[in-house]
Amino acid sequence: MKRLRISDAPSMILALQDEIRRSKDARYDHRLHAVLLVANGKPCREVADLLGDSVRAVQNWASEFERGGFAALSEKERPGRPPRLNNDQIQEINKALHSTPEMYGLKGQIWDGKTLSEFISRQFGIQLGVRQCQRIFRQLGFRLRKPRSMVAGTEPETKKAFKKTSGIH
Repeated sequence: MKRLRISDAPSMILALQDEIRRSKDARYDHRLHAVLLVANGKPCREVADLLGDSVRAVQNWASEFERGGFAALSEKERPGRPPRLNNDQIQEINKALHSTPEMYGLKGQIWDGKTLSEFISRQFGIQLGVRQCQRIFRQLGFRLRKPRSMVAGTEPETKKAFKKTSGIH
């Protein structure tokens, strides 16, 4: 039988691992597969290499399964601060980002971290830092677009005079 190959395997492996990490059910299934391979006599190192996990993670999953069965492999509550914005607020931010800051009484033509922070403060009374607002941009699929200089639309001679390097050698 002909051996199957996945095109662009290194990239696809990373994409598959990301997909597994994204889903709660997929993470549980992934742990089940790891424990199944250990139960079939595969060493933890080999299982870890095969599945792209650390040896320690595979050892922990096998030990937890021994102690607590299937329930021990299910997703645990993750520690961390609860989100400050709820889904409705995130959707309202998403809607606002499709328009200009001026429509909300803010200065500027484009959204940046500082402007979004001000919007959230005014709209919801929640103080978020610029970096957290930049994460929200990324989460919603937006990226910062810097405005082009006004000189970009002028005549070639004006552009040439404006440039830092004049083209003289």
